[in-house]
This record gives sequence, C-alpha cells and structure tokens, in this order.
Amino acid sequence: MLFPLTLLLAAPLAHAQTSTVVTSPEPLPAAHDRPRVFLGGSIDMGNAPDWQKGMIEALAADNVVILNPRRPDWNPKWRPEADEPEFRRQVEWELGALESADVIVLYFSPGSQSPISLLEMGLHARGGKLIVLCPPGYWRKGNVDITGARYGIEQVSSLPELIVAVKRRVAAINRK
Repeated sequence: MLFPLTLLLAAPLAHAQTSTVVTSPEPLPAAHDRPRVFLGGSIDMGNAPDWQKGMIEALAADNVVILNPRRPDWNPKWRPEADEPEFRRQVEWELGALESADVIVLYFSPGSQSPISLLEMGLHARGGKLIVLCPPGYWRKGNVDITGARYGIEQVSSLPELIVAVKRRVAAINRK
C-alpha cells in the first residue's frame, strides 16, 4: 500500500515547472518555448544592489527563461569600447537578449545613473514589453516617468509590485 501512496505524493512534483536562468555571456536558448524575462536596470559595474537575485528567486517556479545581464565574472578593467572583446560580447549579448525577451524589466536604482538602462528603455519604449520601477532618488526619474507616460509603459513603485507585475505579465503570455 505504501507504493501507490508514494506515487500519488510524487505526482505533483513530476509536473513542477522551474525557471531557467541564462546569465551573460551564456548562449540564449535556441527554443523559444517559454516566456523570456530580461532583468535590465541598475548594475553600475556591480556597484548597485543585486536586485536581480530577488527577482530570480521570485520567478523560480514560473517556468520562464530569465535573461540576466549581471555576470559574476565582470571585470571593471575592461574598456567600454567596441574593440574590447569582453565588453563587445556583453553588449551584443544584452542586445540579443532584449530582442528575444517577451518581458523587459527595468529597475532604476536610487543613487545610480544607469545610462545603459536609459538607452534600453528608449530602444524598447514603444514595444509593449517594458515594466519599469523608478523610485524617488533616481537622478533622471522625471525623464523616465514622462517617457513612460507618453508610451504607455507599465510602471510600478516598489520591488514587491515589480514582482507581481512580472508574474501577471508572464501569466498573460502563458494564457495565449
């Protein structure tokens, strides 16, 4: 009698869905069979808080592909120039990941500048993929808010709200 009970208890685990994290510069998966969430926003050469870690944990059971540009081996000595091989590799990975993403998360951390995140917001403002968190204290909050309003970008006011918004967007994509 123990055997059937064990099978019954294990059945939900067999159907558990987990997310996959792809961190730069790992290749993007060839199959696009699950929603892809790009975690853009403040990194500041590794000096900004690792908010991506919390988002990855929150999405762990949502069966998504998480595209994380924050790489553990980043070397601040790499010149931010096109002829610097690792810098080019990072930028090209991010551009490809952004294009392949179904949801682009941008978090503008107070006290950071995040010029690349501003660039990414501008590139994708009209695409309908963005969810933005820009709390008070971000040096260009006004620009982000005005641009967000102009282009109908979903904006939230806290990290917990950001997680809820991303989960809601992923669920909507899965229902299609």
